[in-house]
Amino acid sequence: MSSTTGNGYLRHPDRFFIGGTWLEPSSPARIDVRDSATEEVFLSVAEAQVEDVDRAVEAARRAFDDGPWPLMPHEDRAEWLRKIADAWGTKTDALAETWTRESGALHALAKRAVHAPPLTFREHAGYAESFAWEEPHVSQDKKRSLLVREPVGVVGAIIPWNAPYSLVAYKTAAALICGCTVVVKASPEAPSAPYLLAEICEEIGLPEGVYNVLTAEREVSERLVTSPAVDKISFTGSTAAGRRIASICGERIARCTLELGGKSPAIILDDYDLDTAAKSLAQSALAINGQVCSSLTRLIVSKNRHDDFVDALAGRIARVKVGDPFEESSQLGPLAMARQRDTVESYIAKGREEGVRVATGGGRPAHLDRGYYVEPTVFAGADNTSTIAREEIFGPVLTVLPADDEEHAIRIANDTNYGLNSSVFTNDPERAYSVGRRIRAGTVGHNAFKTDFTIAFGGFKQSGIGREGGTEGLHPYLEAKTMIFDEPAEASS
Repeated sequence: MSSTTGNGYLRHPDRFFIGGTWLEPSSPARIDVRDSATEEVFLSVAEAQVEDVDRAVEAARRAFDDGPWPLMPHEDRAEWLRKIADAWGTKTDALAETWTRESGALHALAKRAVHAPPLTFREHAGYAESFAWEEPHVSQDKKRSLLVREPVGVVGAIIPWNAPYSLVAYKTAAALICGCTVVVKASPEAPSAPYLLAEICEEIGLPEGVYNVLTAEREVSERLVTSPAVDKISFTGSTAAGRRIASICGERIARCTLELGGKSPAIILDDYDLDTAAKSLAQSALAINGQVCSSLTRLIVSKNRHDDFVDALAGRIARVKVGDPFEESSQLGPLAMARQRDTVESYIAKGREEGVRVATGGGRPAHLDRGYYVEPTVFAGADNTSTIAREEIFGPVLTVLPADDEEHAIRIANDTNYGLNSSVFTNDPERAYSVGRRIRAGTVGHNAFKTDFTIAFGGFKQSGIGREGGTEGLHPYLEAKTMIFDEPAEASS
């Protein structure tokens, strides 16, 4: 394991990036961040108070109302996004190291994954030319008209702890290309990525107030949501927190997009090889140690093939090597924090209490005496009314549910409060299409866990409101304005 300790990852962990500079906090309060594999404090950052949130919002408000940012041509803002992408490479080592320590992600994965955000910024820079910022129309009375899309204003972006490097990039890139200014509220458990992006913004000379960042606990974070100077909230996190944010935004008619929880189904149809499906699902279940909102955790298979599938899946899961996330041979690292491990263990206990059979796992790895580890776990023969089949666990826990037939499998898949992701395993693409169209979920993969932010990502039902990524992800950061001119439409042709 790397021997790096202390605050060497960030230049200014004791300050907030507000108005283009690193400002001292209003109080000496600090937030300690623990290494998920050692349980030791490896980073300490300033804890924002209400006064700090107000300062950040004021800076973003001033940059939007008075600054040049929202009035710049899209092509000029695109150049700033490309500068961010160019500078990102100087931070990849720190991003990979801190993500592993904060969230438990395998370092081998982290070293690859942290190279993706520059592509995100470049993709959004490309929308300067390809997106329809203005559309010509003809009004009912035959006048020349335009539909123009303008920035929504000041955005409060609330970043989760499981994949902060990716989500801060998507939220920031979309907001900036649209002409919005941003206040990022970093997760207390994983603040590093938003701070490292702030260092990049400082280095390239991004206009002051366009990007601001601080770290706060939930009570103070609510100030960002309630502030009348914040036009829109972009939140990724739990459904419970999303409900609270939506209710506050509803009270003041603020815009919000919510990317929330999931309990995503995979339907394995009778024409598909069980071991091939088990291999795919076992592999995807290990991503970020199961701490993925879109993870396929409800596995639906016909009754007559249930036991064979459980044997194939449990056999693969039982061979997974749980260990130090910095070791190349490890296949599963620790959960992000003690609180999350306690939650996962409570769900495993609940499954047992409700009589669901544990096919493999269900405890802590005996060879690891520190770190927030749990064994990858497979439950077999579950009923869809059981707690573990209905509630998001956010850990490496899979539940296999038997179905009578294809129709029953689809009913089980849709019998959930969530609708984020899904997959259909079949050798027939047309069958995958027909079944997939009947699943109430934001994404349907074929024969694997699949998502694609370059198209759109988001969910049905209690999995959220709105989409992130692609052109669909731009619309939540824009307001549509209709302009009707006192000029015949023909005069503009």
